[in-house]
Amino acid sequence: MSYEFIGVAVFLPLGGFIVNGLLGSRIKNEHAVGLIGSGSVGAAFLIAVALFVQMLGSPVEERTHLVELFRWISAGSVQVSFAYQVDPLSILMMLIVTGVGFLIHVYSIGYMHGDRGFWRFFAYLNLFIFMMLNLIMADNFLLMFLGWEGVGLCSYLLIGFWYDRKFEKGTTGDAAKKAFIVNRIGDFGFLIGMFLLFTTFGTLNFTSVFAQAAGLPMGAPVLTWITLALFLGATGKSAQIPLFVWLPDAMAGPTPVSALIHAATMVTAGVYMVARCSVLFAFAPITMEVVAIIGAGTALFAATIGLVQNDIKKVLAYSTISQLGYMFLALGVGAFSAGIFHVLTHAFFKALLFLGSGAVIHAMHEEQDIRKMGGLKNALPTTFRTFLIGTIAIAGIPPLAGFFSKDEILWKAFAGGHAVLWFVGLAGAGVTAFYMFRLLALTFEGEKRWDAGKHPHEAPATMTVPLIALAFLSVAGGFVGVPASLGGGNAIEQWLEPVFERAGRVLPSPAHPSVALEYVLMALSVGMAIAGIVLARTWYLRRKEVPERLSQRFARAYRLLWNKYYVDEVYDAVVVTPTVQGSEKLLWKGIDVGIIDWCINTGAKMIGLLSKTVRVVQTGLAQSYVFVFLLGVVVILGWMLAH
Repeated sequence: MSYEFIGVAVFLPLGGFIVNGLLGSRIKNEHAVGLIGSGSVGAAFLIAVALFVQMLGSPVEERTHLVELFRWISAGSVQVSFAYQVDPLSILMMLIVTGVGFLIHVYSIGYMHGDRGFWRFFAYLNLFIFMMLNLIMADNFLLMFLGWEGVGLCSYLLIGFWYDRKFEKGTTGDAAKKAFIVNRIGDFGFLIGMFLLFTTFGTLNFTSVFAQAAGLPMGAPVLTWITLALFLGATGKSAQIPLFVWLPDAMAGPTPVSALIHAATMVTAGVYMVARCSVLFAFAPITMEVVAIIGAGTALFAATIGLVQNDIKKVLAYSTISQLGYMFLALGVGAFSAGIFHVLTHAFFKALLFLGSGAVIHAMHEEQDIRKMGGLKNALPTTFRTFLIGTIAIAGIPPLAGFFSKDEILWKAFAGGHAVLWFVGLAGAGVTAFYMFRLLALTFEGEKRWDAGKHPHEAPATMTVPLIALAFLSVAGGFVGVPASLGGGNAIEQWLEPVFERAGRVLPSPAHPSVALEYVLMALSVGMAIAGIVLARTWYLRRKEVPERLSQRFARAYRLLWNKYYVDEVYDAVVVTPTVQGSEKLLWKGIDVGIIDWCINTGAKMIGLLSKTVRVVQTGLAQSYVFVFLLGVVVILGWMLAH
C-alpha cells in the first residue's frame, strides 16, 4: 500500500463528520448513524494497520515518509505545506487514536442510545478524531497547531454536549468553558514557542527546525525559552501542574468523551508534542529538569487527591492526571520511548476503566457516587471482570501492561541519576494501587448500598465487547516492551529508536546499574503496589471503621485532600475574582460606562440642546417664514449700502 493513503485515512473521519453533521438529523436509524461514525474511524484504523505492517517490513532508514497534500500558505518567507510525516512515532500514535477511538465509537452506540443528540454526538466524535490525526501526523508546527486547536474545540463541544444538565459546580457548559479557557492559557505558550521558532530558524517545518537546532550549543537560551513555552502548552493540554484544574470538571460530559478525549487521545497530545520535539528538549537541559519535576510532582499530587474522591469518574480523572505525570517524568529524564510506551498502555487500561465506569453509571441510572453502589459484581459480571483487569494493570502488577511501562519509567529515572524523582514516582505507584482498589471495592464488592428500586443489569453487547477487547489489550499490550532484564527485547524502544536517535546522542549517557539492582527496584515497585492493594481491601472490605476514624483523626489533611488542595479556590481568589471584578468595575463601569458611554451620551445631549434651540425657527407658519425672508433681505441690503 502506498503511503499516500495516509491522507485517505486522516480524512475518512472528516467524511463521517460531514455526513452525520449534515444528514444525521434526517437519518432516523441510530444504527445507521453509529455505523457511519464508527465505520469511518474503523476504516482509518485498517489503513493504519496496513501501513504499519508495511513499515515493519521496511529497512529502518526507509521508515520515514513525507506525504504532501497541497501547499497551504505561501506568503513571503512563510512557506507551509499541508503535509503529513509518516514515521514510527506518528504511525504508532495513529494506531492508538483510531484503534481505541473505534472501540469507543462502537461503545457509544449502546451508551448514547435514545439520546436526542445521538447524531450530533457522533459528528463531534468524528471531527475530534480528524483533528487529532492532523495533530499527530503533521510535518510542521502550524499544521500541528491546527489539530491542537481543533481538539480543544471538539473537547469544548463534547464536554458541554449535555448543556442543559447540572453538575456539582454548575452546568456542563460551565465545565466546557473552564476547559476551553484553561487550554487557551497553555495554547498561548504554544503560540509564543512557534513565534520564537520561526524568528530563530525561519521555518516551522519539523525536519528543518530540528536540523538547525542540532547546530546550536547545548543549553542555548533561545532553545530554553522555546521549549519552556512549548511545555506550557503541553501542561494545558495534558493537565499538568499548574493547568490541570480543567480535567476533573470535564467529567461532566458523557462517559465515552472521558474515555476518548481524557484518557486515550487529547490529553496525551502534550506528551506527543514534547516527544516529537525531543531534539529541541534534549538541547535544553533546564527545561528537561522542569519537565521531569513537574511530571513527578503531578503524578504524586493528583494521586493523593484521588484517595478521597467518591465520584467514580472523578477518581479516574485524577488517576489520568497522575499517569500523565509519569509520562512527563519519563520525557524529562530523556526516556522518550518509555513515555510513549506508557501512552500506549495507558490508552488501553484507562479507556477500559472509563468505559467500565460508564457501564456502571448506565446500570445505576446515572448514579456516580461510589458510596451508593457496592455489590455490583454479580449484577455486572463482565463489567466487573474487565474493570478488575484494568485496575490491576494501572496498579502495575505483572504481567499486565501497566507494569512494564511504569517500571520502565521508574527504572530510567533511577538509572539517569534522578533518585528523588524515582522515589516520588514509587510513592505515587503505591497511592495509585490503593485508591484504585478502594474504587473497585466500594463499587463492585461488599454490601449493596443502592436503592431497592434500582435493578442494575449488564450493558448490551455494543458496550461489553469493547470492554473485553480493551481488557485483552490491557493484559497483552505490555509485552511489546518487555525489558532485556526479563528476557525481552523491548520491541517498542527499538521501533521508536530512529525517531529519538538524534536526541539520544546529545543526552548524557545514563548509568548502567547491575541487573540485580534493576530486579530489586522492580520488586520494590511491585511490593509498593501490593501493599496499596492489601491496605485498600483491608480497610474498605473488612475493617471499614478505619477510614472513618482516620478521616476524623487527621481532619485537616482529609479536608485538604477532599478540597483538592484548594487549588480551584486559590485560582478563584487570585485570578478569576480579580478578573471579573476588574472587568466589572474598571472595564465596564469605568471605561465603558464612565468614558465611552459618557462621551456618546454627552454628545447626544449637546446635539439635543442645539437642536432644541434651532428648531424654534421651524414654526410651520407661512407668515413667520415671510417675515424672516423679508428680514433677511433688509439685512443684506443694509450691509450692501454700508459698504
